Amino acid sequence: MSIKGKSYIVGAYEHPTRKAPDKSVAQLHAEVAAGALADAGLSKEDVDGYFCAGDAPGMGPISMVDYLNLRVRHVDSTDTGGSSYLVHVGHAAEAIAAGKCNVALITLAGRPRSEGMATGTAPRQGNPAQPDLQWEYPYGPTVVNMYAMVAMRHMYEYGTTSEQLAWIKVAASHHAQHNPNAMLREVVTVEEVVNSPMVADPLHRLDCCVISDGGGALIVTRPEIAKSLKRPLVKLIGAGEATKGQMGGAVDLTYSAARVSGAAAFNEAGVTPADIQYASIYDSFTITVLVQLEDLGFCEKGQGGRFVADGNLISGVGKLPFNTDGGGLCNNHPANRGGMTKVIEAVRQVRGEAHPAVQVANCGLALAHGTGGQLGTRHGSGTLIMERE
Repeated sequence: MSIKGKSYIVGAYEHPTRKAPDKSVAQLHAEVAAGALADAGLSKEDVDGYFCAGDAPGMGPISMVDYLNLRVRHVDSTDTGGSSYLVHVGHAAEAIAAGKCNVALITLAGRPRSEGMATGTAPRQGNPAQPDLQWEYPYGPTVVNMYAMVAMRHMYEYGTTSEQLAWIKVAASHHAQHNPNAMLREVVTVEEVVNSPMVADPLHRLDCCVISDGGGALIVTRPEIAKSLKRPLVKLIGAGEATKGQMGGAVDLTYSAARVSGAAAFNEAGVTPADIQYASIYDSFTITVLVQLEDLGFCEKGQGGRFVADGNLISGVGKLPFNTDGGGLCNNHPANRGGMTKVIEAVRQVRGEAHPAVQVANCGLALAHGTGGQLGTRHGSGTLIMERE
């Protein structure tokens, strides 16, 4: 069953805070839910489907449905890390098409900045029952060195340079200067990126995303409901999801699960990468963006460095505007799960509601893609394609 055209994203809200020492995670979830419902012109009484991931406190949907005082008939707590929220949109579309719900609420929230989390540089211990933990944890894997390993391999295989990776940060900073809520609003140069302190060779500090509190929420509905609301119509026309792991030892660090999730989304939508006018690409690190652009088909494998160079990702300048809110590299990375904000900015672009300085003219087709987990070991990917109607 295809979900093409069977659901619409009618509400999108990004929490304005980047540090919330006075709020609980549950409260942040409630605030973003209220924001998305207000954006859509709906109330919580209209919600009959709820979607959340591992950032939700307590017992996931059991705790959150009760806390939010919802009356739902369908829940989904699929957790694929930072890609969860793109997967949720696809799952919401499937549930709506199957008649399981009419109005789906998807929320994300977290407080890693207030909690002093050193994300990226501390070992990710996990659950002792985790099957990979006992074999990998003794070697001290962290998020950043797992991504650095991918970057180093890409450089070895294809001649990618630190300067090329730096262009991704430069593009994000050009967009973030127009976002009053962005954590890093100062425009940076390639030289400033490559001269920033080394965190894990070859990734520098400015190759890494910010750490922020906050969150976001989305509302997905049946077409009939969407068309009754006073909001621009953002139709979901393609969705894909995939995972990639160690593959029994056949490890290849040069590609990601986006190769599979992207192909599925494009096939369902009936469009090609050349048709996409705007792309929200998960940017936990600069290398994350480069690998995903290749795997989604925006350029050939190994050509990502050339593709992102010289401002090609800057809105109004380059061929493929990306992350026009500043992305995780400059704007925010709430709960260390940046997939939600990728969808939100893509919705803004399709609606024509992005900042005028970065709005893509007549943006009728946008892509949002997220990665969750670690490129160097195991991860999930979610890809969405949206169309203005």
